[in-house]
Amino acid sequence: MVQGGEMMKRCPWGSDPLMIEYHDVEWGTPVHDDHKLFEFLILDCFQAGLSWSTILHKRAAFRKAFDDFDIRTVASYNDDKVQNLLQDTGIVRNRLKIMAAITNANCVLNVQQNNGSLGSFLWNFVGGSPIINRWECFKDIPTETEESRKMSRALREEGFKFVGPTICYAFMQAVGMVNDHLVECDRHAELSK
Repeated sequence: MVQGGEMMKRCPWGSDPLMIEYHDVEWGTPVHDDHKLFEFLILDCFQAGLSWSTILHKRAAFRKAFDDFDIRTVASYNDDKVQNLLQDTGIVRNRLKIMAAITNANCVLNVQQNNGSLGSFLWNFVGGSPIINRWECFKDIPTETEESRKMSRALREEGFKFVGPTICYAFMQAVGMVNDHLVECDRHAELSK
């Protein structure tokens, strides 16, 4: 991407056009909308043991298969729907992760009933505003933090599945709860305002 006639400086992990677009537009941008938060939570759960690139390239198929991540619809999935999902070659066909998505949708409904919104519940772990990190080297970025460990414990207490501290930290990065763009990346300054 060119900004003002100059090439944009980016974090080094964008390896193909879709990953670069995700980096430039979404990753690290604060998300408060429950629907979007649910989508990222489910995608990050499916990422466990896989690369984000794999999940990102299947995102459109996930959206179609999971009814555009409509929380109430996913919460109501039955055995027939699970079997259909297990046959869908466009997504990651892992029974435990599919069942976790259904469980997590029901947990989101409970969190919304008890806390007003999923967003307010989750953003509480970072005090309501993004943590701005100042990493200079990609290898210095942690895979989990005290905040992600607290989020993981709280989500597990609510009944969520596939929400370990590493998954929670990847989720926090994705939805802008932390700004982990490298300081040399143009997005770091843009998201730190």
